[in-house]
Amino acid sequence: MKSHLKTFFFSSIIIVSSLLIINLFTASTFEGKEKEQFESNFHNNYKIFALNLPSELDFASENVPLNLIDVTEKMDRELLVNTYWQSQTLLLLKRSNRYFPVIEKILKEEEVPEDFKFLALMESGLTNVVSPAGATGFWQLMKDAAKERGLEVNSTIDERYHLEKSTRAACAYLKEAKEKFGSWTLAAASYNMGMTGLSNQLERQKATNYYDLVLNEETSRYIFRILAAKLILSNPKDYGFIYRDEDLYGPLRFKEFEVDTTINNLADFAFENGINYKTLKYLNPWLRDGYLPNSSGKNYAIQIPTEPLSAALVNDKAQVANFARSSKEGINESGQGNTSE
Repeated sequence: MKSHLKTFFFSSIIIVSSLLIINLFTASTFEGKEKEQFESNFHNNYKIFALNLPSELDFASENVPLNLIDVTEKMDRELLVNTYWQSQTLLLLKRSNRYFPVIEKILKEEEVPEDFKFLALMESGLTNVVSPAGATGFWQLMKDAAKERGLEVNSTIDERYHLEKSTRAACAYLKEAKEKFGSWTLAAASYNMGMTGLSNQLERQKATNYYDLVLNEETSRYIFRILAAKLILSNPKDYGFIYRDEDLYGPLRFKEFEVDTTINNLADFAFENGINYKTLKYLNPWLRDGYLPNSSGKNYAIQIPTEPLSAALVNDKAQVANFARSSKEGINESGQGNTSE
């Protein structure tokens, strides 16, 4: 009896040990194959491509000299950076569908080349950001520059946050710069470094062309960043950006409520007009406080939505088609166009 138990005991140990060895070998083999499969999938499916530069390129109908080695390499850099910063560039594509029609209309009215919409995009990402230096809004206007071009800027009202009015102010600056420098490209460069700074560099370097200048890092990249945005957003699928029309951000539809008196409480004003305070501030970010003082009787146009903001994300082809039509006519209800006047 003891002999049988002893035999059974040793047999069990041998069987269990064998199973453990087989299991370890199988697991090791599986892990090896899994790793091999992962590496194979990675190499087969993950690819980063170099990009082809166009043979010809212009900014505001002014030639970009891609025959110059430094110009080609700077253009290549910005195109690579913005193509492979996929999340940011896709966001810009989505936002541009909402805001470019508004900006394009004003640029045309002000006789400023349409390419300058890409300047606004690269300045702010089409958001109302504030830079460390205090430049504000879609067009990143400094306080003094904004006031000089007719915008109201104080503690309760800051029209740098008003898309239409700030676009017209930016156009005023750009036309002044074009008159001064004789070139839209130089006008764009001056938007980054200032007219005085650019004038000093042109004189010191005895140059007349942006592409012949040695400038600080930011301004030397500035035009090329704008050009990269132009190339990618004009032909997004050529750079690997795949999306549906319904993925883009749709227009903000509103009517304008004219006021020429003080509004003591904007939250109450919003409630009286069937919306909440958050929606009022979203559509009118130029209102910087909780009230609107107006002792002078100045006329202000406050935007009130004509449909819920939740519908602003385009979600069907019919809405996309309506947006395309409204973009040509303006977006507000009056039929006058989404303008500041």
